[in-house]
Amino acid sequence: MKAREEAGAAVPISAVERETGLSKDTLRMWERRYGFPTPVRDQFGDRLYPQQQVEKLRLIRRLMDQGFRPGRIIGENYHALLELLNGTPVVEEFNHDTFVADLLRMISEHRVPELRAALQSRVQNMGLRHFIVDLAAPLIRAVGEAWFRGELAIFEEHLFTEVMQNLLRKWIGEARNTELRAPRILLTTFPNEMHQLGLLMAEALMTMDGAECVSFGIQLPIADITKAASAHRVDIVALSFSQNYPRTRSNDGLIELRRALPPGIDIWAGGAGVSRIKRVPDRVAVIREMTDVGVEIARWRQKADHSHSH
Repeated sequence: MKAREEAGAAVPISAVERETGLSKDTLRMWERRYGFPTPVRDQFGDRLYPQQQVEKLRLIRRLMDQGFRPGRIIGENYHALLELLNGTPVVEEFNHDTFVADLLRMISEHRVPELRAALQSRVQNMGLRHFIVDLAAPLIRAVGEAWFRGELAIFEEHLFTEVMQNLLRKWIGEARNTELRAPRILLTTFPNEMHQLGLLMAEALMTMDGAECVSFGIQLPIADITKAASAHRVDIVALSFSQNYPRTRSNDGLIELRRALPPGIDIWAGGAGVSRIKRVPDRVAVIREMTDVGVEIARWRQKADHSHSH
């Protein structure tokens, strides 16, 4: 108990994460890189953070929300941070290209905790919706292009994908909006469509807009999609198509699925590959941009409210 007594009102890392909004990975990474925070350890070896450090971390997080980069402010003392917060400082602009270049370097150098912390920090600063629409989609393209140019190995691209998937799954669980009328949406891909990130990003946006999502992951055969849609009484089947998915398979698959599903179940098709679909069947909505997810859900609600009023 000696470490706890010396720490006074010190708190564990999980409490610091809740109080400051800074993830555990971010706190550990700052400890290594900047020498702050400097937790003590309890008898089990777990980190304990003195209240003074927690207060400083709160200030740092508020300044980060204003646009300051951690490396610029972590070394300042508490009073200097207060002056920055209470004054009218020039806010540092977030440089998208620099951030993407930094992430690509983290991936190629296998700095997984820093990669995870950097992505987590951007979600916290931007909000999940803006992170997905404004950063995640172009970042995924940049990683794919780096792999194509031979700058990243396939295992490095897979590692990035896994980190992103875990991050999105965590935030999906915290994003649910239960106040709105919820369409029930089945999410999956056709067989041989291996890319899941687009599906997870769509699920996150749908969840924030109040949808109740039932995800079956990737590569669900059409016969099983039909059975699952009936068993779970869904309103919508949402499918994701990557840029490399064969156009004929997406065309033929959508036609087959539309014939197999009852007319009352809508089909939504999204992802980078939908721009290559030439023959879109009737009663299939094509979602070309992530920002259109909310529009389609609002349209579904209007249609549902209209049918219930008659």
